[in-house]
Amino acid sequence: MSLNMETMPKLGFGLMRLPTVGKEIDAEQVERMVDAYMAAGFNYFDTAYVYHGGHSEEAVKTAITERYPRDRFFLATKLPAWCLKEKEDRDRIFSEQLERCGVDYFDFYLLHCVEDGNNGDTYEKLDCYSWAAEKRAEGKIRHFGFSFHGTPGYLEEVLDRHPEVEFVQIQLNYLDWENPDVCSGRLYEILRERNIPIVVMEPVKGGTLASLTPELEEKLSAVRPGASPASLALRFVGSLPGIMTILSGMSTEEQMEDNLATFRDFEPLTDSDRALVEEVCTEWPKIPQIGCTSCRYCVDGCPMSIPIPDIFRIANFLRRTRRGISAKQYYEELTAETGRASDCVACGQCENVCPQHLPVIELLKECGEKLEG
Repeated sequence: MSLNMETMPKLGFGLMRLPTVGKEIDAEQVERMVDAYMAAGFNYFDTAYVYHGGHSEEAVKTAITERYPRDRFFLATKLPAWCLKEKEDRDRIFSEQLERCGVDYFDFYLLHCVEDGNNGDTYEKLDCYSWAAEKRAEGKIRHFGFSFHGTPGYLEEVLDRHPEVEFVQIQLNYLDWENPDVCSGRLYEILRERNIPIVVMEPVKGGTLASLTPELEEKLSAVRPGASPASLALRFVGSLPGIMTILSGMSTEEQMEDNLATFRDFEPLTDSDRALVEEVCTEWPKIPQIGCTSCRYCVDGCPMSIPIPDIFRIANFLRRTRRGISAKQYYEELTAETGRASDCVACGQCENVCPQHLPVIELLKECGEKLEG
């Protein structure tokens, strides 16, 4: 069952960071975003069992499957290793996903966050690859793959062991191309060597590349007037061969419109664009940033209800701009009704699920000292 990358929408709608009102998904805004996305000719939606505490899959049903014919869109979701205790859990979760999403099959189904150690071992122990292949044979899954957060060596091991895998989703952006903790460039090369279609996640590095330093943004305006930093990041990935779909976790209608503008009449990077990318890669490491991509896996299980990704975003804003008063004001507004960084009890739940393998406990301590002092 080969994939024809030429027919796939290059911009995928990632449903991990949907707009919210309070703690609830803003259903009306999601519907408007879905309608704008579909009207522009795109139709690949990516969700997961754990996104938004399970409510992302429910949003698929209300915003997409109940409003559009099933043959109008592609739907991808994922099986989470950390929710599996025994083999029976595979079918239990899968049936729940079908019901949540209101569908009879998934176009793309992934093992979620395959990596060296815990998750990778769980998928092997519970024979999840063969199970997914069986679901594909039954027509419940059209295409089978996995999302990956491990080392290049482990990626090769998994692909050697499981030729039934049709595609792989990796974190890929220009800042992580040579990042030794992510190895985007090497992962990309391995998949290209094997001619395996690539789905890209985190092309804007969880929003990190949606804003640059004032100096770098001035240079972007000179090279490409009116272009957003996010469009540069998306065009970098979109200019690479072998890319099936590029996921963007859009949270606002403004982000949706900006991304649609980038992909409606897509322009590959020019030499001037590439020179700017190289300059950003040179200058960015000089500004110490917390490498959080706002996946929010850490939030649901936090016993102190600390909005960890949001605190890290404020800390990065402070590091980039040194605007302490503004950062502390944002922080006070954010934590008025939630846990604060200093409330961390060092339980380690967040570090166990972080795909970026961040020392979250240590970073929260630093944030508390900088933002609460």
